[in-house]
Amino acid sequence: MRIAQVANFYGPRSGGLRTALHALGRGYVEAGDDVLLVVPGDADSIADTPHGCVVTLHSPLLPHSGGYRVITRLGAVIDTLAAFAPDVLEVSDRTTLAHLSPWARERGTATAFLAHERVSGVLDTALRGRAPGAAARLTEAHSRWIARRFDTLVATTAYAGAELAAVGAHVETVPLGVDLDRFHPGRASATTRRRHAPDDVPLLVMASRLSREKRPDLAIEAVRELGRRGRPVRLVVAGSGPLEGRVRRAAASLPVEPLGFVDDRDRFASLLASADAVLAPGPIETFGLAALEALASGTPTVVNAASALPEVVGDAGLAALGTPAAFADAVETMLARDGRQRRLDARARAVRFPWSATVARMREVHSRALAGAR
Repeated sequence: MRIAQVANFYGPRSGGLRTALHALGRGYVEAGDDVLLVVPGDADSIADTPHGCVVTLHSPLLPHSGGYRVITRLGAVIDTLAAFAPDVLEVSDRTTLAHLSPWARERGTATAFLAHERVSGVLDTALRGRAPGAAARLTEAHSRWIARRFDTLVATTAYAGAELAAVGAHVETVPLGVDLDRFHPGRASATTRRRHAPDDVPLLVMASRLSREKRPDLAIEAVRELGRRGRPVRLVVAGSGPLEGRVRRAAASLPVEPLGFVDDRDRFASLLASADAVLAPGPIETFGLAALEALASGTPTVVNAASALPEVVGDAGLAALGTPAAFADAVETMLARDGRQRRLDARARAVRFPWSATVARMREVHSRALAGAR
């Protein structure tokens, strides 16, 4: 197959989306497919990579997004796609790039929309609870619009696809995967752990983009609450974003260490494997790849009950309501479990999500769509 992937909100620090696109592309290439990835950036460029040919188009920054860019030159995207002549077009975007579907359909190209977020969560965050009726109407209208435009709708969890399913659309659920070699309990290091916490103090990690919808404040305030209870912990924050300054100020008087974005993947893997628990406080996460990477590293997770993460982590994690006290309670419960058993449970859960299974499932979805088109 010739598979073209297009995405916005992709960049050097775009976390799960970037990881997923690269892993899928690499899997497609290894299966013998030709792959094109079109993404925004600060300059036009073309590069051959292990995950396919990557075309970067100069695109404007989205204000107040912490560095995200959005492709506005649809003509340049169409020219690139026309030269590649894909059998399948994967669209990982609800904004400008969703308008490519009619072009693809006119040329007999199968189209697949990959839902990486929920509209309702984005709107609720933006509106801060105001006009809930309007947000619900906008969510329904957008879901119907997306469902009409694409041949196949793909979501990583039932939670991620719920809005599309609610308007009567059929949604294929294809969980993401994890690099089980890079993220492994064997990456645990006493040196890494002691760099961040004394031996007798539990080490917690939050690996997240620092933005409003990720709710980093829940993790910070949970540490404060644990301190009030006389339960000392150390929290390492691995991530950057528009709220980074605010997080650093809030953490100044607490046992919290902000690392910023950790671009060394081996260092990041060692940090996850050396922690006692990982916190994932985001209430609108549709999969939570960092939480799965933590499980693969043998580290249990405490996640927001409102998100998709309870689906992903299962019994290898604990779901907490979106309050600092609830997160503090869950941390205490998790740390009370037998240390060896909680690590075994975490790894056992993660091995159910290899990237090979994600790639195989996506290729099956695309093959079905192509057979239907023929």
